[in-house]
Amino acid sequence: MTATARAPSKGNIMGKQRGRLIPLATLCVLSTAAACGPRPGDDDTANSQAIVKTEPAKTPADRGDQVVTGGDLAFLNDAAPGGMAEVALGRLAVERSASPEVKRFAEQVIADHSKAGEELQQLAQRKQVTLPADVNPQHKEVMAQLSQLRGAAFDREYVTAMVANHEKDVTAFESVAKGAVDADVKAFATKTLPTLKTHLAMIRKIAAATGGKTAS
Repeated sequence: MTATARAPSKGNIMGKQRGRLIPLATLCVLSTAAACGPRPGDDDTANSQAIVKTEPAKTPADRGDQVVTGGDLAFLNDAAPGGMAEVALGRLAVERSASPEVKRFAEQVIADHSKAGEELQQLAQRKQVTLPADVNPQHKEVMAQLSQLRGAAFDREYVTAMVANHEKDVTAFESVAKGAVDADVKAFATKTLPTLKTHLAMIRKIAAATGGKTAS
């Protein structure tokens, strides 16, 4: 018996057509995505067109702060190296003193003057004042002399120097706390003054016990 060829059904024809259409649809989607995607150089062009705006640094006057001048400025320029000298001399005392009381005083001075020095630097930055970066020649001379001594000899000279320094500091800070023009400078002096008075009372007591000078 001869087999009779059957015509393909309508369903088979449509299935084959759909099979051929799927890849074509996929190609269309990919082609469209490629056409719509970013082109080389688009980001560079956008970045080159961006305008970066920078604002000039504000001066103390721009921020509403008073510009430090005159006696207030002189006070800041004296207080900075003075505080650094107290810290440096305190470290010498910790190394070279024979007295536990002197060493305790020196450690307290190091801590307190380091903290005050940081606050002074912050104040100066806010006011755009450049403070001295080192101690003054008089401080260096005292440091050189004390660095040659140890024990009781060191203690006598160190205590005498600390009495003189703190008497001078208390007088200067009292004056600024009362009469400074700049409110922030005045506030710094007022805040630091009690600490200096405490140091002066401590070192005078030590001086009386060790035979050092208790007054200038």
